[in-house]
Amino acid sequence: MSTTTPPAAPAGFAVELDNVHKSFGKTQIIRGAQLQVRKGERVAIIGPNGAGKSTLFNLISGRLTPTSGQIRLFGERIEGKAPYEINRKGLARSFQVSNLFPKLSVFENIRCAVLWSLGYRYAFWKFLSDLKDANDRTDELLLRLHLDKRRDVLAVNLTYAEQRALEIGLTIAGGSQVVLLDEPTAGMSRSETTRFIQLIRQVTEGRTLLTVEHDMGVVFGLADRIAVLVYGEVIAFDTPEAVRANPRVQEAYLGSVLAQGH
Repeated sequence: MSTTTPPAAPAGFAVELDNVHKSFGKTQIIRGAQLQVRKGERVAIIGPNGAGKSTLFNLISGRLTPTSGQIRLFGERIEGKAPYEINRKGLARSFQVSNLFPKLSVFENIRCAVLWSLGYRYAFWKFLSDLKDANDRTDELLLRLHLDKRRDVLAVNLTYAEQRALEIGLTIAGGSQVVLLDEPTAGMSRSETTRFIQLIRQVTEGRTLLTVEHDMGVVFGLADRIAVLVYGEVIAFDTPEAVRANPRVQEAYLGSVLAQGH
């Protein structure tokens, strides 16, 4: 009996969605989503409220399983896998609400994430202070996050912007090559947002970034390409300039004001 070898995944794609559907009962949320994100690319996912952006993130990160369709990470199918399994294959996600260890210091928060990536498991006989590679890696990350001067501060005592920076640090500390950020600048002032965009660009350099964001200044200042999700369908996926000029996108979401550059 002859067998047919399935075609290899296209080279260079970090994340692929192939005809992905997600329904809750009779309600369709994601309707045949198609997306191919290149390795090292920064992609923003935008769309009106209720478009399915958070559901799409939950599908990619394993918190939800698609009703049908395929999701691939570096060519390997991941739909139906648990979030921790997907994380160990190289994908990490932050959430809209900060998810930190509030009673641990900034240093201790980051070190928790670093330990697993360096191969340390549960070993009660090891003193954390003796793990020089983990401590050095943690200090290096704090410097990149501009949190080195807040090293010994409890996470609960950080400013909101600092907590968001720390959460991004936790996201990248494990060495994941694909990073999902869910509204990373929500609740920030304009000056904080400007600094945060630069921080995201720095710490995700060389990684693949997918972000859900409502602030169009962030979107157009950060993304290499923009995916527009409307009623669960990706109606456009292109450069910021092409998306801005797309009549269908203007009608469905951006509107004439944004199309004119305001």
